Amino acid sequence: MIKVLFFAGVKEQIGQDFIELDDRGWTVGQLKHHLLEKYPQAAESLANVMVSVNEEFADDGTKLHENDQVAIIPPVSGG
Repeated sequence: MIKVLFFAGVKEQIGQDFIELDDRGWTVGQLKHHLLEKYPQAAESLANVMVSVNEEFADDGTKLHENDQVAIIPPVSGG
């Protein structure tokens, strides 16, 4: 299983703190594409997120593995 954690606006739009997915040999980019298809209501927020895998920032080409923890982090604004 891969645990995907959601924060801030993404969490509110999806309505869950996290989901668990079977390891499908995806990259971060493929996971993001899956999330966009599954949660179209969060498309605007998901388009601009940063992603960490096991508490290290990851790019779209990062390969996911069994037992990874993925955090979906939306941009932070404020001043």
